[in-house]
Amino acid sequence: MKKSNFFAFISRMKYINRWGLMRSIKEENVSEHSLDVAVIAHALAIIQKKRLNMNTDLYKTVLYAIYHDASEILTGDLPTPVKYFNPAINKAYKEVEMSANRILLEMLPDDFRDDYASVLVPRDEDAEIWKTVKAADKISAYIKCIEEEKSGNREFIKAKQSLLKEINNMDKQDVKIFMDEFLEGYGLTLDEM
Repeated sequence: MKKSNFFAFISRMKYINRWGLMRSIKEENVSEHSLDVAVIAHALAIIQKKRLNMNTDLYKTVLYAIYHDASEILTGDLPTPVKYFNPAINKAYKEVEMSANRILLEMLPDDFRDDYASVLVPRDEDAEIWKTVKAADKISAYIKCIEEEKSGNREFIKAKQSLLKEINNMDKQDVKIFMDEFLEGYGLTLDEM
């Protein structure tokens, strides 16, 4: 049996720091961020299922969220202002991400690849799940901005405004419900909660 380094690579998400161009009170790594995104994506999927009567795959939603930034093990975290600077850079970076994900997929034993293919290389039939993961990703980043601002760091104020605009422009009912019902707690102190 051929040896595989896939899971050893995945465990290295904890060494990839986010917000590279920003001064943070508390650093955040991709592993921490991925857990936050998975928790929020799970909540969004439950909202879809319970409140909006949508046929949602909770398992896939959480699984895809866990691995949504796996490519960054090989690419690093490209700061948002750079990633979205212009359409050419954004397109090229998406290709680099897909290439990195394919490299990770090839690290797996042959009998594992089918199970990880849709997790690492998005398929059209899972487009709605990926929209949910993207929404959770934006909400997670917005929460990071709230936490930094709450700690007295003004560095994240513009990012917070920009993210809120993006979140609102998604026009997703599950996102609105999450923001209305659950977001306030992130701005409270432990005693206030």
